[in-house]
Amino acid sequence: MNTWKTLQEVPAATKESEALSKDLVKRGFKFIGSTIVYAHMQACGLVNDHLVDCWRYGLINEMVKNLG
Repeated sequence: MNTWKTLQEVPAATKESEALSKDLVKRGFKFIGSTIVYAHMQACGLVNDHLVDCWRYGLINEMVKNLG
């Protein structure tokens, strides 16, 4: 769960996406850089990169709280 306030704060990749990318390359995947992996993580909902003033940010926060 991130708390970005501006689009400039949102990274193109993270240390987690870099590690996953390297592991996938070792397993035979090609053309799978950390930016692609991070975009996939965003699309799958593994990270919440909505800005804090976005209506989706609050909705996702509530869903996460209800899971726990």
